[in-house]
Amino acid sequence: MKTDIILCGVGGQGILSIATIIGEAAIKENLYIKQAEVHGMSQRGGDVQSNLRLSSQPIASDLIGHGQADVIISMEPMEALRYLPFLRKGGWVITSAHPFVNIPNYPEPEAIYKDLATVEHVIMLEIEKLAKDNGVPRSANVILLGAAQKALGIEYDKLEDAIRRVFGRKGESVVEANIKALAIGKEAQQ
Repeated sequence: MKTDIILCGVGGQGILSIATIIGEAAIKENLYIKQAEVHGMSQRGGDVQSNLRLSSQPIASDLIGHGQADVIISMEPMEALRYLPFLRKGGWVITSAHPFVNIPNYPEPEAIYKDLATVEHVIMLEIEKLAKDNGVPRSANVILLGAAQKALGIEYDKLEDAIRRVFGRKGESVVEANIKALAIGKEAQQ
């Protein structure tokens, strides 16, 4: 088993939480894990990108080369587009459909959607709307993770358990909101 994942978005959208949950689940699957430095974390609204590599065999490098990513999980559609050169043929893009317009020359969303539609496997969800409509407004990132579960190759229950461990110190209501969000994402991608 080998899965190379690019996580991207903008600062403050929960990319690090997604990485932490995946990492925790991978460890329980007895997988090797390497994560590259996350860029842009220090600036809310700045671009954030992280390489996350999972394997049943030891991993030599934490970086993912062009054409090597199995999955791109993006909290923002333009950021998904930015990292498409890293996606392998037949790879998956799981992205929010909601633009985070943080630059003056942000492209028209329709142009971004058209470019993303050229990818063989794309899941694009209105995660912010799903989160608000289902009473979990702070868990849009975990909805996206739920939608990505099959592409990641990690068992659903392992992600649920990881959520319990990662968010346990924040209280049962936070844990339950995130487990609900994971389920919403899983169901939405089917």
